Amino acid sequence: MFDETHPFYRFHYCPLCGSNRFVEHGPQARHCEDCGFTYYTNPRGATVAVIVNDQGEILCGRRAHNPAKGTRDMVGGFLDLDETAEEGMCREIREETGLEVKPENLRYLFSLPNRYPYSGIMCRTIDLFFEVRVEGHPQVGGLDDISSLEWVPLEDLNIDEFGLASVRTGLAKYLNPSNPS
Repeated sequence: MFDETHPFYRFHYCPLCGSNRFVEHGPQARHCEDCGFTYYTNPRGATVAVIVNDQGEILCGRRAHNPAKGTRDMVGGFLDLDETAEEGMCREIREETGLEVKPENLRYLFSLPNRYPYSGIMCRTIDLFFEVRVEGHPQVGGLDDISSLEWVPLEDLNIDEFGLASVRTGLAKYLNPSNPS
């Protein structure tokens, strides 16, 4: 059976026909024994921006909501339907900072699997990390899911202050790309 951290733990009825014979069908699926529908759970796409200015500072935020409310975070969020990862990254940057960034200003870095608690369900995500270089020291304000933002010099960055494990892992990888962890 699915444990309480699995996305299907709370789903017991077929979304197609409503049958309660919606049973486990491997680690990523449920199958309806009445209508034959099989539903797979796949990771949701999410983005993370490592925004760096030409003074070598990284833009860090504070989470406005749980999980990890009040801890440091990077700008980012879930992708919307029918948008590319680049479009979603630009949208999240605009929504959370007010900065206008074009897709050609993004540099894809890497991806990391993640587990993100959302509305009582443990969502599986694939976090796509992008580097964004900006000129000067743009004024930004915490918007949407970010309560505040600040430019932090690289030498002052403390990864342990970031509340989400995926972001901590991603920042460690970004700061030390030769380390395979």
